[in-house]
Amino acid sequence: MGLTIGVDIGGTKILAGVVDESGTILDRVKVPTPRDSAHTAVAIAEAALAVRKDYPVQAVGLGAAGFISSDRATVLFAPNVDWRNEPLKARVEERVDLPVVVENDANAAAWGEAHFGAGGGRPNVVLYTIGTGVGGGIVLGGELFRGHFGIGAEFGHYRVVPDGRLCGCKQHGCLEQYASGNALTRYVKERATAEPDRAKILLSLGDGTPEGIIGSHITEAARKGDQIALDGFAEIGGWLGQSMADIASILDPEVFVVAGGVSDAGEILTGPARERYHTSLAGDGNRPFAEVVTATLGPDAGLIGAADLARRL
Repeated sequence: MGLTIGVDIGGTKILAGVVDESGTILDRVKVPTPRDSAHTAVAIAEAALAVRKDYPVQAVGLGAAGFISSDRATVLFAPNVDWRNEPLKARVEERVDLPVVVENDANAAAWGEAHFGAGGGRPNVVLYTIGTGVGGGIVLGGELFRGHFGIGAEFGHYRVVPDGRLCGCKQHGCLEQYASGNALTRYVKERATAEPDRAKILLSLGDGTPEGIIGSHITEAARKGDQIALDGFAEIGGWLGQSMADIASILDPEVFVVAGGVSDAGEILTGPARERYHTSLAGDGNRPFAEVVTATLGPDAGLIGAADLARRL
């Protein structure tokens, strides 16, 4: 199969692109996500049709946040769009008159990075998406691992701290509460409030108050040597690395790829993660370590991955 379309469905925007077999995006369009979820399938189809008009496209891959059925046809639950048991494949397929496959967005990103990005085409890759929350995707033996019900690799919601912080999923102690962008911002605001003299660079980037700190300020301040910002990345990186050690004990991957908006910090995040992973992995230094690298495809990973998964229908 030659050209395919990948669609990344977000809470505020829908991005569609024509992708070739090398993972190159030839053309793209962006449209707003409708406020009324009943119209979202129409908007997705229209975006796909708009980008398709000049290309002999053969299939469409959709990347959506949430739980996707094992047959990759239905969105069982979506956190950003009001979908419950949404037959998304059928609704888009009837409008674009092409085969359609639906995939979890982090799974699609993992596939994209494994084949065209930081994974380097290697067959055993685990991807973490570190953004507002924490997501993940697993490629094992060159195949995307979804689990029996299609809902595998929800790294953000395995519990790392018994009776820990309350998570949005109603459980306590989920990784998402300790290794996400929200966790980073919370930690840094608390530390900047307690020790403002150690957060001068950080505070100068916002309105001068801890309440005015946002994620981009933390990354910029850390690059400039702000100690509180650096401590924040060390904190969430440590939790991420501990999680990697746990996952490695089960899956033994060759590469861990760190993606998502927080990964823009690069080694400021992956450095502490790698260090904790190395010190936490069982085996007392007598077993090989997987590489820990930053994603290279950026926000296009999900679109590229979804398009390539459509190619493999």
